[in-house]
Amino acid sequence: MFLLFAKGGPVMWPLLVASLLGMTVVLERILFIVRQKRSENPELRKKIFFCVEAGDMEQALQKGLDSKDWIVQMLVEGLQHPASLQTTLLSAASDQLKKINRGISVLDTIITLAPLLGLLGTVTGMIGAFGLLGAQELDAPSAITGGIAEALIATAFGLGTAIFCLIPFNGLNSYSENARHEMEQAGSTLEVLIAKLPKAKESFYENTPSLH
Repeated sequence: MFLLFAKGGPVMWPLLVASLLGMTVVLERILFIVRQKRSENPELRKKIFFCVEAGDMEQALQKGLDSKDWIVQMLVEGLQHPASLQTTLLSAASDQLKKINRGISVLDTIITLAPLLGLLGTVTGMIGAFGLLGAQELDAPSAITGGIAEALIATAFGLGTAIFCLIPFNGLNSYSENARHEMEQAGSTLEVLIAKLPKAKESFYENTPSLH
C-alpha cells in the first residue's frame, strides 16, 4: 500500500488529506444524526400542540423547555417570543438547519476537488514518463507503460475519494431536506393552532412581557 502510494507522486499527499478530511466529516455527521435521532420525542411534540390547542401556552412552554428534541426546541423558541412568532420560528429553523448542514460544503468540495487532483497527478506522471523517454534513459515501451500505470494511481485514488464522499453527501442532503420539511410542518401547525385561539394568544402576550 505504501509503495503504491509513493508511486502516485506528490499529488497523493493532498489527496490523502482530502480523503481523511472527508472520512472525518462523514463519521462526525453520522454521530450527529444518531444523537439527533435519539433525542427525538414525537409524543412530546403532540403534547405541546395539544396544550397550545387548549390555550394553555404556559404549560406548552414548560413541557418543552428542557427537551433536546430539535423540533421541540424550535417550538419553544416560538412560544418564548409570541409577538414575532413567524420570524422566530424561521430563525430557529435556520439555526437547526445550520447544525444539520455542517460539513456538507466540505464534502461537496472534496467530491469536486479529488478527481481534479487525481487528473493532475496523471498529467504530471505522464509528463515525467515522456521526459524519461525523451532522455532515452529507459527502454521506450517500458517507460511509457510503467509511467502511465503509475500516473493512473492518482486518478484512481482521486475517484475513490470522490465516490466515498458522494454517497454520504447525497444522504446528508436528503436528511437536511426532510428535516426542513418537518420543521416547516411543525411551525405551520403551531401558527395555525395559535391563530385559532386569539384570546388565549392575547392573554399569553400580556402575561409574558419578559420573554419578548
